[in-house]
Amino acid sequence: MARDNFPRGTICIEDIEIGMKRHLRKQVTDRDIELFAEVSTDRNPVHLDDDYAQDTIFEGRIAHGMLTAGLISAVIGEQLPGHGTVYLGQSLKFMAPVRPGDMVMAEVEVTDIDHAKRKVTMMTRCEVDGKNVLKGEAVVLAPSRKFD
Repeated sequence: MARDNFPRGTICIEDIEIGMKRHLRKQVTDRDIELFAEVSTDRNPVHLDDDYAQDTIFEGRIAHGMLTAGLISAVIGEQLPGHGTVYLGQSLKFMAPVRPGDMVMAEVEVTDIDHAKRKVTMMTRCEVDGKNVLKGEAVVLAPSRKFD
């Protein structure tokens, strides 16, 4: 279950400011990992097989990196800018594994705005217990009141 710090909806380009932040927290469950494997067809045993994963560098099962990155997408698509946002690009650097049961905090922060093109650039990150597990940058097309 995701826990948001802000209501879902839309923040239009006209109201977005550099430094704005939004985040959500979600505990990654075994079911999340199983569903992601099913939807993505990524059934790498490091995600699904305890015995196999024990003998890897991770010494246990880990969540798919893109499952974790999907939480960034949730913040962007639901909170900042929110509904009506179009993803243009995302860079990702995976820094540490996310394990079943981990509480992930996904956060975005506005770092640049091109009002003429409605482009918003954001720093993106996910952390577990205060430690960065993912960081990157997103560029999105924000909704505008002019087009509603």
